[in-house]
Amino acid sequence: MIKKINFKQFSSIKIGQEIDVVMIDDFDYPKGHYLLGASNNVLIGTNPPPLMMLSKKYDYITIEDALLKIGAATPSGKIVSFCKKNDIANFEFVSRLPGTLGGMLKMNAGLKEFEIFNHLDSIMTKEGEIKKNKIDHGYRHTDIKDVIFEGRFEIITGFCDEKMELFKNMRSNQPKESSAGSCFKNPEGDYAGRLIEAAGLKGKRIGDMEFSTVHANFLVNHGNGRFEDAIELIHLVEEKVKNEFGIELEREIIIVDKAYM
Repeated sequence: MIKKINFKQFSSIKIGQEIDVVMIDDFDYPKGHYLLGASNNVLIGTNPPPLMMLSKKYDYITIEDALLKIGAATPSGKIVSFCKKNDIANFEFVSRLPGTLGGMLKMNAGLKEFEIFNHLDSIMTKEGEIKKNKIDHGYRHTDIKDVIFEGRFEIITGFCDEKMELFKNMRSNQPKESSAGSCFKNPEGDYAGRLIEAAGLKGKRIGDMEFSTVHANFLVNHGNGRFEDAIELIHLVEEKVKNEFGIELEREIIIVDKAYM
């Protein structure tokens, strides 16, 4: 099935055009297509590759075989609500992570030491079940190549409302404007936001795109931001941070465009 999606409305950074997207209903999905989740950490370019997404068939949560089984198209808010209702611990931090489970697993999303892989048992792909210890993963990184259909997690009781409040406070310094979350990964022993600010680029704006005055590592859209302006700002930060501090920032934002993939 093909679905038309307007990424200026759908993506969290509010940039993009209307594109035909293949919706995946089973293991028979097309090769050569780029898999999108909820488009919370992506920047859709003017020349994207063919795109595909999981259908609502993979939006579910069950408890089976002493494991929490979550479909990869399940949004973060639904996961937290289920865990709170069923007194399941270690998913409180997900309340501050936008998107769907598949995207969180693909990039090992998290807040500081709290990561989605911490209590993962396995994932399901078209090749079958893959145990966590068979997946190379680290800070905002995995080597997962196949489409993830389901994540399976160990169940520990004791949902904690105090942790929910802690995570809410950890994200209280984030800007309110449309963005794709953190633009760059934190280099070891430092913070991307500190480096961007030290390079004099906090608040740097081109058109409606800006590295936020609230948090320098957030590339925000003030309303009519363009892909070209976002790319120019990203390159400017990378170049200046490297020249001034000798550090090559690694992007956390994913640029979905043939020229950058």
